[in-house]
Amino acid sequence: MAITLSLTDIALASTLLLITIGVSAYLRLGLTGTLIMAGVRTVVQLSMIGLILAWVFARESEWQVLAILTVMTLIASISAKGRVKRPYKGLLSDSIISLSVATGVVTLIAMTLILKVSPWYRPQYIIPILGLILGNSLTAISLTTNEIVNAMHDKQVLIKSRLSLSATPFEAVHELVKSAVLNGLTPTVNSMLVVGLVSLPGMMTGQILAGADPTQAVRYQIVTMFFICAGSTLSCTLSAVLVVRRFFDERGRFVVNTKTAP
Repeated sequence: MAITLSLTDIALASTLLLITIGVSAYLRLGLTGTLIMAGVRTVVQLSMIGLILAWVFARESEWQVLAILTVMTLIASISAKGRVKRPYKGLLSDSIISLSVATGVVTLIAMTLILKVSPWYRPQYIIPILGLILGNSLTAISLTTNEIVNAMHDKQVLIKSRLSLSATPFEAVHELVKSAVLNGLTPTVNSMLVVGLVSLPGMMTGQILAGADPTQAVRYQIVTMFFICAGSTLSCTLSAVLVVRRFFDERGRFVVNTKTAP
C-alpha cells in the first residue's frame, strides 16, 4: 500500500535541512543563506512543475509536450554553459546541439523500441525519461567541456608541435579528447558499478515507495541506467568534437578561442 504524503510531512522533512545548516554554521562554511535558498527553490520549483505536469498529463497534447521538452533542454544547455570556467564563442550553441541530439536520439529509441509507448509523446513517460537523461548528460558534458577547453589552452605547444609534424587536427588532440570524454563518463560509470550494492537509485526507490512491484521497479531502473549511459556517452563525444572544431580554422590551423559569446 502506497503511503500518501501530506504537506505536514513535507514540512517535517524540511527540518532535516537544519542539520546541514548547523554543520555549515559550526564549520563556518558560509552556506547558510545558500542552503535556505536551495531549500525554498526545491519546494517552489518542484511544486510548480508538479502542477504543470498534472495539467499536461490530463491533455496529452503533442505540442505541449514538445514545448516542455524544448524548455528542459534549453535550461540544461544554459546550465552546462555556466559550469564551464573558460567559456568560448559558440559554447551555448555547442551545448544545445550536444544535449538535444544525444538525449533526443536516446529518448526516441527508448520510447519507440524499448518501452513501446503509444503515442510516443505520452508525457507520463517521455518527460521523466528525458529529464533523467538530460540531468546526467548535463554533468557529463560539463566535465568533458571543462577538461578539453583547459587542455586546448594549456597544451598549445604540444598541439602545435604535433601539427608541425604533419599530424591532422584529430591526431593532434586525440589523447586530449580521449581523456576529456573519460572524465565526463566517470560519474555515470561509477554509478553503474555500485548500483544495487551501495545505492538504490531514485527512480527505483520512488517506484517501490509508491507501491510498485520491486521486480518491475528494478527492470525500469536497469533500462534507465542504460539510457543514461548512452545519453552521456553521445553528449560527451559530441561536445568534445564541437569544442575541438572551435579551436581549428577551415585550413586545420590551431587558433585559441578566447572570445566569450553565446
